[in-house]
Order: sequence, then C-alpha cells, then structure tokens
Amino acid sequence: MDTIIKSKNNKKKYLTITLPILLIIGYFIYSSLTKERTLNVKKNEITIKAVENNFFEDFIVFQAKVEPKNTMLINIIEGGAVQEIYVENGDLINKGQPLARLYNPNSELNYMQQETAIIEQINNLNKGKLDLRNQELNLEKDLVAITHDYLDAKNQFDLNKKLFEQEIVSKNEWEKIQENYRFQQERMTIIKKSITKEKQANQIQINQLNQSITFMDKSLGILRNNKNNFLVTAPISGRLSSFEPTLGQNFTQGVSIGKLDDMQGYKLIAEVDEYYLNRVSIGQKGVVDFNEKSINVIISKIIPEVKNGRFQVELNFINDKKLDLKQGISFGVRINLSEKIKSLVLPKGSFSQETSGKWIFVLKDNKAVRREIKIGRENPLYFEVLGGLKSGDLVITSSYADYKDIQILNIEK
Repeated sequence: MDTIIKSKNNKKKYLTITLPILLIIGYFIYSSLTKERTLNVKKNEITIKAVENNFFEDFIVFQAKVEPKNTMLINIIEGGAVQEIYVENGDLINKGQPLARLYNPNSELNYMQQETAIIEQINNLNKGKLDLRNQELNLEKDLVAITHDYLDAKNQFDLNKKLFEQEIVSKNEWEKIQENYRFQQERMTIIKKSITKEKQANQIQINQLNQSITFMDKSLGILRNNKNNFLVTAPISGRLSSFEPTLGQNFTQGVSIGKLDDMQGYKLIAEVDEYYLNRVSIGQKGVVDFNEKSINVIISKIIPEVKNGRFQVELNFINDKKLDLKQGISFGVRINLSEKIKSLVLPKGSFSQETSGKWIFVLKDNKAVRREIKIGRENPLYFEVLGGLKSGDLVITSSYADYKDIQILNIEK
C-alpha cells in the first residue's frame, strides 16, 4: 500500500528566494540613481581662476566705426543712362560741380512736347488779350461816331431853337429836331455806360489772362530747368563717396548715385548688444584709444530699434579738431556705466554659455564639485558674485560643453 507524502509550501519557498534578489536589484538601481556622476579631466585641459575681492567697474566695450557727422545723398532727379562721368569716387567736390550726365530720349521728347503745348497755350492767352483790346478799340470808335452825331444834333437844336422862337422854323420841323437831339443824347449816355462796363469786364478778363500767362511762363521756366536735371551736380561741398556709376548704366528717378561728406567733423557709429539697451543713455561718456592717446567721446544718439539682437548708438568726439581721422576707421569704445566699487568678482569665461551663470565647478584638493551660485552685473572682464562663492575659491571658467550632467570632476595632472 502506497504512503501519501504531503507537499511543501512552494509559495513560501519562492518568496524566500525572490525577496533578497529584489532587494539587491533595488539597491543597485537606487545607488546608480543617487550616485554622483564623475568624470576624469586633465588639468591642462581646463582653465582655473580665483574668486577675489576687487574693484568692480560696470562698463561695456564695443567696436565703433568713424563716419562724417553730416552726409548728403546724391539723388537722381531725372532717370536715364549714364552718358558722361566727370569725377571719381573720393574726390573733393565743390557745391554745384557737375558729377555725371544722364540721357533719356523718352523724357527728352516728353519735355519738348510739354514745352510746345505750354508755348501754344501762352500764344492763345495773348491772342485772347489782343481780341479784348480790339474790342475796346472798336467801342471807342463807335463812341467817337456817336459823340459826333450828338454834337451835330445839339448844334441843330441850339440853332433852330432861336429860329423857332422867331417863327422862322415850323413847329413840325422843330419837334423833329428836338426828338433827334433827345435820341442822340440818350444814345450817347447809354453807349458811354456800356463802354465803361465793357472796359471793366475786359480789364478783369485781361488780369486773369495775365495771371494765367505768368503761371504758364513759370511752368515753362520750371520745365526748361528740369531739362537740366540730366546733369547731376553736387548739392554741397565735400568728399565724394559711394560714387561708382559706369557709362551706359541706367538709374531710375529717386535712387542714390553716391554721397557727399561735408568734412565738418566726424562721429562714431556702433552696434551694441540689446542687453545694454536700458543701461546706456545719451550723455554717457567714454574713451577710445587713438595714436596711443585716450580720446574722450560722448553718446549723442541712441536708436532703440533692435535688429539681430543689437541696437545702434552714435557717439561724438568731445574734441576732434586735432584728430587726423578717416572714414571707415574702427575704434574700441569703452563706456563706463557706474563708478568703481569693491565687490566679490568672478573672472569671465565660456562656462557661462552652458550654465547661464547659475552654477560652477569649485576646486577642492584634486576634485571640482558642482555648486549653485548667483551672479549680478557683468563687464567684459568679470561677473559680480552675489552668492555661492567666497574670496579665494578656485573655479573652472573654461567651457562646460562636456560636463553638463557631471557633478564631480577628478582633476588629473
């Protein structure tokens, strides 16, 4: 007879085996997650600088280019093809001096047609004046004849009045003479009034015609002057720049063919990072180095429009009378934004490109440990340290491009 054997508790057995394994795996996972990542680097591959208490001066440095204070564009008034060139780029030019001549046959023909039309209108207006004068002359002739008839009738009236009183002239004849005298008298009065009114009306028309003729004469003068616009002349005296036309080249109306610099002084034009837009202002002073001398400059204009992360600044030399400057020379300009103050400073480096100044590697023995920091103002040389570092700390200021996820650097010789 078979003996029944009771099976052991398999569930308890599996639990006893599995639990330690899971604990071990969990430990390794936790360790891998919490373990600080380290990296070995050679000392000669990094830059190490010291944090120190030093005078911090808030200033900016940027490049600026010399340009004339006043420049005038030379614009094409009447478009056409370049027919003649009289000067070269860089020449000193006097006001009114011819620079180039353009030619446009279509515009030339149009000017001739307009000139012909204006002259024809002037002739028509003059003919209208002549007609009015002739009309007045004819009225004067009529008045002479009517006056003659009136005087004749008056003489007949005066003569026959005495004869009628002496009963030499019949009553019927006398009445005819009276009626003729009255008619001629009224006729002359009416004609005189008509001529007066006609002359007044004609004078008004003649004045209007004279005004129209004066206007047309001015238009004709302007038109003839415009024909001279094919000759490009200098609007002011100065040095010619950006003037590079070639024979046969076409220019449309209104485009610029060059510039004239009046040579009455120079200014500096610079593009500054938008970070400083609210920190620079008109009247701030700075210096440039020229011929081993420091030359004082002052900000005269700020153009706040930001393009490609930069805005434009204009600076004037405080005294440029003895400076032998030339257009296009570049200077490094230093503008002081504050007075010097004692502060904890950190030398600038490319590390800030990856950290944005929020953390840094601080050296201790042969290790560099990642540490949170807080920085404030900056200039081209230093960051102002507001927290996280103390004087004498050694930090790595070179690039952190390979250390973004690293907590500790092991420094090897």
